[in-house]
Amino acid sequence: MSVIDTVQSPHIAHRDNHTHRDVNGGWLRPAVFGAMDGLVSNLALMTGVAGGAVDRQTIVITGLAGLAAGAFSMAAGEYTSVASQRELVEAELEVERRELRKHPADELAELAALYESRGVKPKLAREVAAQLSKDPEQALEIHAREELGIDPDDLPSPLVAAVSSFGSFALGALLPVLPYLLGAVALWPAVVLALLGLFACGAVVARVTARPWWFSGLRQLALGGAAAGVTYALGTFFGTAVG
Repeated sequence: MSVIDTVQSPHIAHRDNHTHRDVNGGWLRPAVFGAMDGLVSNLALMTGVAGGAVDRQTIVITGLAGLAAGAFSMAAGEYTSVASQRELVEAELEVERRELRKHPADELAELAALYESRGVKPKLAREVAAQLSKDPEQALEIHAREELGIDPDDLPSPLVAAVSSFGSFALGALLPVLPYLLGAVALWPAVVLALLGLFACGAVVARVTARPWWFSGLRQLALGGAAAGVTYALGTFFGTAVG
């Protein structure tokens, strides 16, 4: 193998294989959080009620009410949260846009100083900053990336976050109710299905976080199981006390 081949091979491999997943999108976090929250909260709610020795109909109504209330609450919360964050970012972008318009020389010097701090020679840094600052929108994008750490063209969508959260929470919350809707009269099928769902969700999350699938799955299983166990014990205690 020649020296040239030895030098080029890592570059070619890097060029062919070096790809990144989208980590800035507005759907992944609310979708994952919604599914986990739907499973854990509705499972815990239903086991708590079941611990009070109520009938099957009460458990089903409780589960469906928890699904509806939680899904709408999650969607509203995500929409408000992401919309507020986006409005804050847009306000900061407007501040930067105004500064670029009023004090272009100062902003250019600021950008050049930034490149100098990263090892670019002063003359070259000023030339690069001047070239990039000719286009106001490009200058805004660069300042936003460097000063605010954001991409103005890739802001999260409140609607996407809300829809993702609503759908994932509803899907997660449906699992504990499903056995009852299919005719089950005991609690254990709902618990088993919900815990399997928690393990599956954890394993799926590991696909985008580089965690071992079994570790992530077992972690979610343990957390959900603990929540269900505690609420069942509390439901039993209060059911006995009230009764």
